[in-house]
Amino acid sequence: MASLHTFLILLLCTAVLGLPTSSLSGKTEIDVDNGKDQDIFEINEEAGLHLVEGDILIEKGESRNTILGEQYRWPTTVPYFLDNSLEINAKGVILKAFEQYRLKTCIDFKPWGGEPNYIFVFKGSGCYSKVGNRQMGKQELSIGANCDRLGTVEHEFLHALGLWHEQSRTDRDDYVTIVRDQIQEGKEHNFNLYDETVSSSLGVPYDYASVMHYSKTSFSKGQEPTIVTKIPEFLDVIGQRMEFSDSDLLKLNRLYNCTTTSTFLDSCHFEEPNICGMIQGDGNAKWARVQTVESGPKTDYTTLGQCQGVGFFMHFSTATGTQGNKAYLESRLFYPKRRSQCLQFYHYSSGGADDQLNIWVREYTAENPKGDLRLIKKISGGLKDSWELYHVTLDVSDKFRMVFEGVKGRDASKGGLSLDDINLSETQCPQFTWRIRDFTTLLATTNAGAKTYSPRFLTSDGYSFQIGLYINGLTNSPDKMAIYLHLTSGPYDDNLQWPCPWRQASMELMDQNPDIQHRMNNMKMITTDPTKTSTDSMGNVEYYWDDPRKVGSRVTDTDGSSFYRGPGYGTSNYITLDRLKSRSFIKGDDVIFLLSLEDVTGLLEPQSREFWRPEFRDQRLQVEDSNGSSTTTVAVSIFVGAAMFLGLVASVLFYVQRRRGQMEREIEPERTDG
Repeated sequence: MASLHTFLILLLCTAVLGLPTSSLSGKTEIDVDNGKDQDIFEINEEAGLHLVEGDILIEKGESRNTILGEQYRWPTTVPYFLDNSLEINAKGVILKAFEQYRLKTCIDFKPWGGEPNYIFVFKGSGCYSKVGNRQMGKQELSIGANCDRLGTVEHEFLHALGLWHEQSRTDRDDYVTIVRDQIQEGKEHNFNLYDETVSSSLGVPYDYASVMHYSKTSFSKGQEPTIVTKIPEFLDVIGQRMEFSDSDLLKLNRLYNCTTTSTFLDSCHFEEPNICGMIQGDGNAKWARVQTVESGPKTDYTTLGQCQGVGFFMHFSTATGTQGNKAYLESRLFYPKRRSQCLQFYHYSSGGADDQLNIWVREYTAENPKGDLRLIKKISGGLKDSWELYHVTLDVSDKFRMVFEGVKGRDASKGGLSLDDINLSETQCPQFTWRIRDFTTLLATTNAGAKTYSPRFLTSDGYSFQIGLYINGLTNSPDKMAIYLHLTSGPYDDNLQWPCPWRQASMELMDQNPDIQHRMNNMKMITTDPTKTSTDSMGNVEYYWDDPRKVGSRVTDTDGSSFYRGPGYGTSNYITLDRLKSRSFIKGDDVIFLLSLEDVTGLLEPQSREFWRPEFRDQRLQVEDSNGSSTTTVAVSIFVGAAMFLGLVASVLFYVQRRRGQMEREIEPERTDG
């Protein structure tokens, strides 16, 4: 009775004081992977799958044929079908992976349109694929639970395109040692070698950084390595699942005889005197290719002055001349395939406060063969004396040049405007950039368990969010960076739909390689599911992605203003600190995160199962108009009608067969290597 009395008093106090009883707050954090850092093979093992090399599907009786023959290659535009069993987040990750293939290889993907062979992507009980085009019609590729990582998806599609694991190469033993007494019993076959008649290295050196390589503990009895690299520095490199390595790309491009890519347009670092084919436009001033400017920048951004004899950038001096002086730097001609492009570049301002950099496009059409200039963006002010990263979305469909215009302002100047590391691609620009300055110091001084928050960002459709980052990981996991998405209160909350429906967040740590095609960014994508719930202390059901004013905590911002921060959703296994210090994630002591929160509601719609059929031409138009033509017309009409009827029957039978296949896959057969 006393306990009940106390409970009623607490309940009354809560009601009178207006205290929330919610079990959710801004400090709540959920790991999408339940805190497990599982690789592909661990996911499949936990699912009870027995596959060749851990993730390769070979049916009983199916031979391990070479994939070197032309018949095992796909066309460079690969038909695919995304089954509705896939999680929405997985669909978004798959589409992102397709974009990476388009940017870095000649491989493209298109929704299945009735082609005889296509890749059927579905949510099975793990991550797996066949190797090469097996000429079997519907070829399955599974992206199951926890497989929705960019590197994992790229890995499985590389299998489908024809690549085996890196450590199964015939020259494997020259580079790694297999510790056989540490391999689980019955898993020894996963470390088999394939000779050149089955899989060729295509003249590419052994690659420890391949996204196709096992990790050091794959199929281990415990925590001891099953693979030891003969160069010790690479022991913690093998098994990365961030992105394609350069060698992965080289191998795939050689296999498919690639000479171009689908969406890459240009990358320029101004190291060559021809400045990437750029030209000086008409103006009363010029851009100059230099290595240093006395008033800044002292070095380029490509090398940061670390390499003697190289390290150039373009500079427009505003230290001399008169107000209004202009200099134009025009790119070579580009021929776009899409209607949208992303221009990325670094800009350094050391001149007057009102000096201005303008981004134009010069478009060439039949009506304007000499080209018309169209202003895209003006850049002035901002942070001085620092190389700053910019993304500018272009929307060009005709032949064009991009134009950088420097304009001298009226304010006093001792420097000017500088450009470096320009990349142009027909991809989508990230919505936001979060640059953490002096990150090297933070890494050395921040305790595990300490959380750093990004600024708040406001999307074009009105949702506000921020990123929470554990630089040195959680207290119980200090060797891995952790990252979480938080919705925050914003100016349009009363007009938004709650719980927040199907927004996919991309949290991308940028590899600051100057060439976009050679970057290995580390990305985590998560999606707000409006049906996700939590039960509070009173047994009430709460929606995880509800209005932060309902399920969040009131916090004070750095400027003294207050807002509500909702619960976090992310991973405590974002990137190991060893990998963080590799590549060019940290450059000039800084790291850069590329962030987006996009509406992916459209992915709820199932991909159409209707396949393309050739249209029946009206044969009557080909029959001469004569006295006997009516009989021919009737006959042709009957033929057309019969053909259409047979097509309808075939469609019905096809649908029934596919439904039967779906029902059979609900109880997935165990896959073996035969």
